[in-house]
Amino acid sequence: MKICVLGLDCAAPEIIFGDEGLVNIRRLMATGFWGRLESVIPPITVPAWMCICTSQDPGSLGIYGFRNRADYSYDRLRFVDSRSIQAPAIWDYLALEGKKSIIVGVPPAYPPRRLNGISIGCFLTPNTQQFEFTYPAGIQKKINDLVDGYPVDVHGFRTDDKAWLKNQIFEMSRKQWKVVHWLLAEEDWDYFHFVDIGLDRMHHGFWSCFDKKHREYQPGNPYEDTIPEYYRWLDEQIGKVSEEAGSDTIVLVVSDHGAQRLDGGFAVNEWLVKEGLLVLDEYPARITRFEKLRVNWAKTRVWSEGGYYARVFLNVEGREPQGVIPSGDYDAFLAEMKSRFEALTDDRGCPLHSLVFRPRDIYRRVGGIPPDLIVHFGGLLWRSIGSVGHGKLHIEKNDTGPDACNHAQFGAFVLTAPDCPLRGEYHGAHLLDVAPSLLQLAGYKVPASFQGRSWFSDEPGAPAIGASSAARERKA
Repeated sequence: MKICVLGLDCAAPEIIFGDEGLVNIRRLMATGFWGRLESVIPPITVPAWMCICTSQDPGSLGIYGFRNRADYSYDRLRFVDSRSIQAPAIWDYLALEGKKSIIVGVPPAYPPRRLNGISIGCFLTPNTQQFEFTYPAGIQKKINDLVDGYPVDVHGFRTDDKAWLKNQIFEMSRKQWKVVHWLLAEEDWDYFHFVDIGLDRMHHGFWSCFDKKHREYQPGNPYEDTIPEYYRWLDEQIGKVSEEAGSDTIVLVVSDHGAQRLDGGFAVNEWLVKEGLLVLDEYPARITRFEKLRVNWAKTRVWSEGGYYARVFLNVEGREPQGVIPSGDYDAFLAEMKSRFEALTDDRGCPLHSLVFRPRDIYRRVGGIPPDLIVHFGGLLWRSIGSVGHGKLHIEKNDTGPDACNHAQFGAFVLTAPDCPLRGEYHGAHLLDVAPSLLQLAGYKVPASFQGRSWFSDEPGAPAIGASSAARERKA
């Protein structure tokens, strides 16, 4: 049985399941099953899509975000690319069965992956006119000719020019979906996987225009319907693909995480400076990125990277070059820092209700150079601001450009298949369950290395279908 996965990056379940105008998604829901999909921690594009495809958590992949520490030095951060992922993905297992796959824009997908089929780069591709972004290389010219230059992203999507942004996102999406329809019709495939990054860009650009609970929402603004308009466009494309894929195909519409309003940013390194945990030789006269700060490492105990969430690092003796925290004090100091982060308040003095995680507690394995703590400020209603020089802890604007939303822990999925054994709303689905579910439903063996479990599993002792993530962890 063929498998077609349509990835909607950042798709929000409240919109997917709440908008009755999404008629093609409604049709898939009526013939299959659907529900909220719990993402990994952290719920971000990289590593979440590869967690879906490998059924491995971020710690096991050794990937904790777009940038990761290359070693225990203070200044070496390595950007993720396709070579960073060593775990085999669903298309690798299918290749062992002689099956062909087409992978379009599944991050990280640059350089293009070599596989049994076709691979097309994702938004991490530098430039599709100057760099090789397809495997095999020969299909690149056909794609560029088909759409007059294939776009992988809207560069500069953090902008106040909303008219330009809307036009650019729709133009990119139209070209990408044209290539999707062409590939489905013209190429042989057993597994097809496309990720639409335009929805993520729409949310980051227009969520404040759409969400009435957003601090910056203005009733009657000219872009109030932009996000629903894009969902309707996607729904139209999904309807076409479901017809093109054929009635003997598993069709899965899925998102890697959800979306929610952004109330502001918490200046994490500003707070660490204030608390005497991060020591600078000189406080900057203007807002300064962390890597440009003059840090006194011999006196610093804690620092952090900014982003959608905070990656917090301890300066440990014998681990970092100028470590100051004795290794014997590590666990106690880490527990203290966890409590201090959990006690933080928002700009109104109310509890921020931040979620603080220790990688060793939430991952099956911990590879690479993990953060010592992962912090979701306000449950990701607040972004982590890594720069210093603001003179305050709570920031109204993102320090890397305008941003209207942050990610949410739950995305969405809709799955339909011939003689699908499940119907209606499904509770307890986890992102790591996607790959084993697809393989079992299509009639293939599920690898023992997968960390998720199939939604169709009836193995003795396994959590019942719909079991919570807590039950799954107890079983693991």
